[in-house]
Amino acid sequence: MEVLREKVEEEEEAEREEAAKRAEWARTEKMMRPVEVRKEETTLTQEMLRDLEKKLSEIQIPISAELPAFTKDTIDISKLPVSYKTNTPKEEHLLQVADNFSRQYSHLCPDRVPLFLHPLNECEVPKFVSTTLRPTLMPYPELYNWDSCAQFVSDFLTMVPLPDPLKPTVQKEEKVLPKKYTIRPPRDLCSRFEQEQEVKKQQEIRAQEKKQLREEEERLMEAEKAKPDALHGLRVHSWVLVLSGKREVPENFFIDAFTGHSYSTQDERFLGIESLWNHKNYWINMQDCWNCCKDLIFDLGDPVRWEYMLLGTDKSQLSLTEEDDSGINDEDDVENLGKEDEDKSFDMPHSWVEQIEISPEAFETRCPNGKKVIQYKRAKLEKWAPYLNSNGLVSRLTTYEDLECTNILEIKEWYQNREDMLELKHINKTTDLKIDYFKPGHPQALRVHSYKSMQPEMDRVIEFYETARVDGLIKREETARTMTEYYQGRPDFLSYRHANFRPRVKKLALSSAESNPRPIVKITEQFFRNPAKPAEEDVAERVFLLAEERIQLRYHCRDDHITASKREFLRRTEVDSKGNKIIMTPDMCISFEVEPMEHTKKLLYQYEAMMHLKREEKLSRHQVWESELEVLEILKLREEEEAAHTLTISIYDTKRNEKSKEYREAMERVMHEEHLRQVETQLDYLAPFLAQLPPGEKLTRWQAVRLKDECLSDFKQRLINKANLIQARFEKETQELQKKQQWYQENQVTLTPEDEDLYLSYCSQAMFRIRILEQRLNRHKELAPLKYLALEEKLYKDPRLGELQKIFA
Repeated sequence: MEVLREKVEEEEEAEREEAAKRAEWARTEKMMRPVEVRKEETTLTQEMLRDLEKKLSEIQIPISAELPAFTKDTIDISKLPVSYKTNTPKEEHLLQVADNFSRQYSHLCPDRVPLFLHPLNECEVPKFVSTTLRPTLMPYPELYNWDSCAQFVSDFLTMVPLPDPLKPTVQKEEKVLPKKYTIRPPRDLCSRFEQEQEVKKQQEIRAQEKKQLREEEERLMEAEKAKPDALHGLRVHSWVLVLSGKREVPENFFIDAFTGHSYSTQDERFLGIESLWNHKNYWINMQDCWNCCKDLIFDLGDPVRWEYMLLGTDKSQLSLTEEDDSGINDEDDVENLGKEDEDKSFDMPHSWVEQIEISPEAFETRCPNGKKVIQYKRAKLEKWAPYLNSNGLVSRLTTYEDLECTNILEIKEWYQNREDMLELKHINKTTDLKIDYFKPGHPQALRVHSYKSMQPEMDRVIEFYETARVDGLIKREETARTMTEYYQGRPDFLSYRHANFRPRVKKLALSSAESNPRPIVKITEQFFRNPAKPAEEDVAERVFLLAEERIQLRYHCRDDHITASKREFLRRTEVDSKGNKIIMTPDMCISFEVEPMEHTKKLLYQYEAMMHLKREEKLSRHQVWESELEVLEILKLREEEEAAHTLTISIYDTKRNEKSKEYREAMERVMHEEHLRQVETQLDYLAPFLAQLPPGEKLTRWQAVRLKDECLSDFKQRLINKANLIQARFEKETQELQKKQQWYQENQVTLTPEDEDLYLSYCSQAMFRIRILEQRLNRHKELAPLKYLALEEKLYKDPRLGELQKIFA
């Protein structure tokens, strides 16, 4: 390898020497040529340059008239800074360079769209596009936060009715009679021709219906077929391109500046790229976009694919392969570095745009006036800012049946910050079915409420958060004649309760479930398996037939059995021949047991079971009545919530939370008043001594000196008393601790662990108190002289003791 490398280096050195000799020979030959020939070549070159300059000056770059122009009517330009209204000399120079670059581009590429280089700003002043960008130190993760449009996805629950319990099928054996006794079937007197004609007629009707349906579908497909776009490929839109390589970006991708959504560069929606720019340079795409942007190479350092405008600015370097990179010589890099330093460069002016500052209110508004409408095919999406609507509505999706968006199929409304925790409302206009979805936290633990009318005793389905209810209720289905409830996690293993009602007896007063409850005909209850009981004693289903005065029981089936035990009780109100009421007879209990047991056949056992079932029946009827009342309470609460639609406001939102704002202002006012009161009631150190003198009398020099001495003496005595008090408490705590330690030494052998714990706890607390008292005493000794000197200085400066100031002077 070393030999091969030396050979390559020798060949490159020979090529460089040959190129240098060739250049020297050409320079010598040029100098030896006649002066007249050189003058003719110079004149010809100057004429060509003048012709090219003339052609470039005649090129008129068209400016699109559809560009939005900002005027004084749309924006107040008086408040804008000077950088918006004028251009610096450096910016004027840059505009000239851009204009020259644009003319050359239009001359060389007359079929392409004019470059977007220097549009007019709000003040109708031309600005170069690169200077409109204001670079920040924002990392790429912030770039993904541009999406201010929340994407709403809702999953709807499908109400699937529970299957009926499987019933064992009983096959009846049929007796086979001899062939000679077989009964012949009656003759069919219907006309087969008429039957065939009827079948043929029905087939023709079905075929005609299918044909009409197919024609209707074809008509709809033709109406929905997109019309040819006359401006396909002619529209220009600005996107953000994020290049890979830095900040752990694996691949290039686009970002829509309007929505914040990211797209791959291979996306078919991108038909091509005209130009790219950042805050340092401007590049023109010189690649063919016949295959959209799929085959584009985003190597901005390649001047063949990307023509840059400014020379010398920081631009992306040409991507090199490993072979090309290994072949670069360090000496060549040093020579090229010296040549680059000699090149003339143009520094991009600083951005003229002010830093964008978005207030919290504007950020929360999200769109102009806080509302945005997006029209789709057969759908319309409306968005609002939070708290803009008084009912908390933030989004509404309306689906239509036709393309003209006249016939509404369904409406979905999303809410935020609702006090009733309402999150989504789904309205089906075809069936008039309304479904309300709630977040956890509703007073009635509602999760889903499906209904057609808010009137009681109508078809509705209410689902609950079972963890928020003590009775484990999951779902309640109600119709005019039935009510079904589903439970989970109950201690009595109840899983299902179904109640049947008959029409209510009409009364003159207004009927309701509380004043006139619906008569119950039948109550069916189902239970989960209780592992603590045998299967033949664990009730699986219990049916109370109130009108027939019967109670039916079905027990759980054992794993090794194919059928379950059953029992039925009959309640009689008859009397015997002597007029006594019949309590229990053997025919009042009908049972089927897979494995018969002796104790279940006794009348006492059956009587106790019937009494227990009567109590359970009474309890079940009461629970059904309470469920009806709860439905009425829920409907009343929902009507009040829909009428009030109160919104919740965070305690940290000081602008909207009026209660928090009023409380904070009241607390500040109270604190201010307390401070003023403390200033007014501050103790006057001379007040007790001035009270001994007649009011309004001017103090003499001797009186002033006496007041000063008495005040200082009193203050000194108070300092001494405080020190003595702290010292006395310190000595008392020390003595008590010594006594406790002496007691412990005397009774250490007979102490229990609890007594030792109490002793250690007391010692710890006593040592803490002693340490605090010691610190307070030391601090008092340090601050007492300073306080004494401070009071003495205040007395000398007190205007009421003016004679002291004269003496001090």
